[in-house]
Amino acid sequence: RLHLHRKRSEVKQPFAQVLGVSLLKPLKGVDPNLISNLETFFTLDYPKQYEILLCVQDQDDPAVDVCKKLLGKYPNVDAGLFIGKKVGINPKINNLMPGYEAAKYGLVWICDSGIRKPDTLTDLTNQMTEKVGLVHGLPYVADRQGFAATLEQVYFGTSHPRSYISANVTGIKCVTGMSCLMRKDVLDQAGGLVAFAQYIAEDYFMAKAIADGWKFSMATQVALQNSGSYSIGQFQSRMIWTKLRINMVPATVLEPVSECFLASLIIGWAAHHVLQGGALSFSKLDFAVAWFIRESMSVQIFLSALWDPTISWRTGRYRLRCGGTAEEILDV
Repeated sequence: RLHLHRKRSEVKQPFAQVLGVSLLKPLKGVDPNLISNLETFFTLDYPKQYEILLCVQDQDDPAVDVCKKLLGKYPNVDAGLFIGKKVGINPKINNLMPGYEAAKYGLVWICDSGIRKPDTLTDLTNQMTEKVGLVHGLPYVADRQGFAATLEQVYFGTSHPRSYISANVTGIKCVTGMSCLMRKDVLDQAGGLVAFAQYIAEDYFMAKAIADGWKFSMATQVALQNSGSYSIGQFQSRMIWTKLRINMVPATVLEPVSECFLASLIIGWAAHHVLQGGALSFSKLDFAVAWFIRESMSVQIFLSALWDPTISWRTGRYRLRCGGTAEEILDV
């Protein structure tokens, strides 16, 4: 909380502010929020030079018409439309290659189509100091209607940032490719974008390449996702990326142990075999319901303790004082 959402005046203005930025936008298809999301980048509040490189998969992609509409609406913005070409198995890299090759500035910002936020670029460059090679944003989700939107916000506001922020605090280089500002010369030394076209998780391997000699920094502004197409099914499909993490980082198989329900089951099993010394006197269903009720009551119990400092013990009533002393409440 101390790091995120800081005002610009609270962040030092490093040397990277003098560099221009090439914004690479990979696009495929159209959703209800695409044009409004893209438009926030045509109106960026950024004091230096930047260009917008709109990258679509092919000429027949419906996103082409959206791009042309914005290019016509903002003729004074340095922007262009690029058609992808196949250089490997990764469709995002295939999409971005022509735009990357045309990029003219020293910093490249790869930012997914569903991201919006007009002041993000200034914040990203504020973090790009002399020893930093990559700046990334913590993914979060904009307010939208429906339970599926709530599910995404809950995930990106609880489980995901728990591991993401913990990794960055402890020095583990954990990056998602939704919004990343990188040094183009460092990427070029690693072979350019084409060197990562053989991987599906290009963001992981780009970060791995940049990590050799460079530090990472997390932006103070979140990477705000605002896709206009979302559902519980689509959310579940996004979570399939766990397959990639298992293949790249085998220790990922331990991830479920950190989740609430599985951790509770393990603790319950341990309590049964280590502490109980015998069979439980209630069913597993009773245990689950009792656990859920107890967890649900914890906040109410805590607030009640703060609000009312009196306790009843045996036949008396007492008012607690700071430090652990108490006085008896006598009935008048």
